[in-house]
Amino acid sequence: MQDLKIAIVQSDIVWENSSANLEIFARKISAIKETVDLIVLPEMFNTAFSMNPNVCAETEDGASISWLRVKAAEKKCVIIASLLIQENEKYFNRLIWMNPDGFFQQYDKKHLFRFAGENEVFTAGSSKITPPLKGWNFSPLVCYDLRFPVWSMNTFLNDKFKYDCLVYIANWPEKRREAWMSLLVARAIENQAYVIGVNRVGIDGKGNSYSGDSMLVDPKGKIIVQIPANIEATEITSLSFSEMQQYRDHFRVALDWDKFSIED
Repeated sequence: MQDLKIAIVQSDIVWENSSANLEIFARKISAIKETVDLIVLPEMFNTAFSMNPNVCAETEDGASISWLRVKAAEKKCVIIASLLIQENEKYFNRLIWMNPDGFFQQYDKKHLFRFAGENEVFTAGSSKITPPLKGWNFSPLVCYDLRFPVWSMNTFLNDKFKYDCLVYIANWPEKRREAWMSLLVARAIENQAYVIGVNRVGIDGKGNSYSGDSMLVDPKGKIIVQIPANIEATEITSLSFSEMQQYRDHFRVALDWDKFSIED
């Protein structure tokens, strides 16, 4: 299985201004000169973490998903981001896994952050996706999902893991940065998978501060890449399938994982 090259984009986000953010991220993506397989943007990349659907909500044929489709085609890679989507008179914090051919998969955030009133505006999702990429399987999730290990849990059946890399895109406040960093490492260790966490920086329209601390963690729990706090930066790194497989074969803890089911 081939290695993958990943670009993680840690950025500030302009409050409730989709057109400004699309311009900003267009410049950041254009600045990626290396060939990459995956670009990861923060949660609600086009508006920041707003609970104002009158200003921020789009439909799936709106400008932001069209923009993601164009950029994925231009860079010939997958792009991950989330945005506020209106569908059938409901609102979703919807993660988009955009392929370069324009086909996309979607995941609606399951765990809504009630402490910001997200559960009063958005409708929770109920199912995950496991999109493939060049022989790898990914499990992309959103922010507060990180605190729920059962929802994130890998499975091992017929000598195969359900996924090889967890991805969390976030607007995770600086005052809880220790939890963000610790839980990313924990999820990698307990699932024997790579973990990518991409968080924003800056201050949002409600005065919340974000430090970023975006990182890539290997299946042993080693932090391979960590973007320094409170800066805007794009980091490009590789994921080694052979190193992950060697570790999984050597330390076969997955054979003893508990079997479980999830109920709403």
